[in-house]
Amino acid sequence: MSPAEKEAVDAFRRDVVEPSMTSLVMIDFWAEWCGPCKALTPVLEKVAADYATKGVKLAKVDVDANQFIAAQFQVRSIPTVYAMFQGQLVADLSTARTETQLRTMLDQILRQLPVAGEEASAEAELEPLIAMGEQVLHDGDPARALSVFEQLAEMAPEHAAVIAGRARALIALGRIEEAEAALATLPDDAKGPEIASARAAIALAKEAQPVEDLSGLAAEAAATGAMEARYELAGGQMAAGDRDAAAATLLAMIAEDRAWNEGAARQRLLTLFEAVGLEDPWVSAQRRKLSAILFG
Repeated sequence: MSPAEKEAVDAFRRDVVEPSMTSLVMIDFWAEWCGPCKALTPVLEKVAADYATKGVKLAKVDVDANQFIAAQFQVRSIPTVYAMFQGQLVADLSTARTETQLRTMLDQILRQLPVAGEEASAEAELEPLIAMGEQVLHDGDPARALSVFEQLAEMAPEHAAVIAGRARALIALGRIEEAEAALATLPDDAKGPEIASARAAIALAKEAQPVEDLSGLAAEAAATGAMEARYELAGGQMAAGDRDAAAATLLAMIAEDRAWNEGAARQRLLTLFEAVGLEDPWVSAQRRKLSAILFG
């Protein structure tokens, strides 16, 4: 190997191979005289810029100045574009000549490889902090939970789980309009258990009104057995934060007449489940009770 070839290999190792240890590197073999190369260059540069936070980089190799490197990769025509990860070629991207084609191929590759881009790193940093906020909220300290989620919102203002967590803390503090405003910043098609829980909690907060004399209403409902009074009682129990009592009231109503008011008791119970969180152990226990009533 000549000194020039050794220098080219060292430069390739520094500029391409080493970055590929953590990133997906697109290697563009090109030449100044190549017309198709000039047409492809802006496409590669735009997609590389758009995918930078996903861990994608672009490296350009002039085949005239790096004939030894091109020969090692058996480049017979240009433009030739390869994808390298952890020092190994993982795909031939040469057939992708449009932005859409290139994006499609990169998306397929990124789904299969553990490429750690900025987005993934940021998500990994946020996950334990979000979990801490959720635990504080679950433990019954919405004021502290709100403080946690507001700090997270400064770090990731558009993160769906952060927005939903902040909204649920606001709901627990009775600040419903602020919670609605927070959720309104999310796209209409935003999904996820935290978002569904926050939206259900707002629906409950609007529907389940506080009752001044809850014990008196409970006595009336017990004495008369009127479904309307029991339904109002369940709403008052939910507004007071007594989910156990609310669930017991609604389950008893469903057991007696599941079709009452077009299944209103069952629907309210399901909304309560969603507001608490479908993965919550409490919800799982209540679901078993509901199943026993419906199918027992």
